[in-house]
Amino acid sequence: MTKPCIICVAITGSVPTKADNPAVPTTVAEQIESTHAAFEAGASIAHCHVRNDDETPSSDPERFARLKEGIEKHCPGMIIQLSTGGRSGAGKTRGGMLPLAPDMASLSVGSNNFPTRVYENPPDLVDWLAGEMRSYQVTPEIEAFDLSHILQAIRLHGEHRLFGNLYVQFVMGVKNAMPADKQVFDFYVKTMQDRAPDAEWCAAGIGPNQLLVNEWAIAAGGHTRTGLEDNIRLDRNTLAPSNAALVARAAALCEKHDRPVATWQQARAILGLRQPG
Repeated sequence: MTKPCIICVAITGSVPTKADNPAVPTTVAEQIESTHAAFEAGASIAHCHVRNDDETPSSDPERFARLKEGIEKHCPGMIIQLSTGGRSGAGKTRGGMLPLAPDMASLSVGSNNFPTRVYENPPDLVDWLAGEMRSYQVTPEIEAFDLSHILQAIRLHGEHRLFGNLYVQFVMGVKNAMPADKQVFDFYVKTMQDRAPDAEWCAAGIGPNQLLVNEWAIAAGGHTRTGLEDNIRLDRNTLAPSNAALVARAAALCEKHDRPVATWQQARAILGLRQPG
């Protein structure tokens, strides 16, 4: 298989802290440095959250602006994907960074259970976030936590309510949501192939499922996500030393399955994104 594989690095997230793993980058300067190392290791998408000074999650547009500026300076061409996730804020504050016009932004199109709460994505908020993304020409990365989210994304794209090309990420292994199950994964892939054959898809595994889902996605011809947001370990006994180390592990799987790692130029072409400048 010769199709290039896009590696997305989820550098920080909203949950892990330095107490969990000292390598988690929480300041903007640390995030820029960590993203640069991951970029050099083969990541072509940076999935970005920002934190307050006390490491709690934030939706502060000013922090996102500084992070975006730093990544553009130090990782020229890398695809910048900002998170509109619900752990960082509520309601429309979740989309406060969209006027920065990043290349991409995450979009959850339905609600589901998380480990200790409901991840609420009501239809009116989904419509507003999607509308903001259209206004600022931001391509959504659909974060699908169950099958209904995949079907909803395909419907919304067919109704021209999502900007750009359809890109769906299967998120597997979140407690109380969809587990990392190979039969389910295979059904997700077939659903995309049958109902949205021109779309691209990606998969992310949470915690110990990261390596497993990375390999499933790469072997099946999709793209994949790694990084300290989703998993802070190399194995049960070893903390991951960096985001770059997790990217290098995914790149090794690409080599194993005869998939070249996509350059940022190839990733932009595959996803139909504008070229920088």
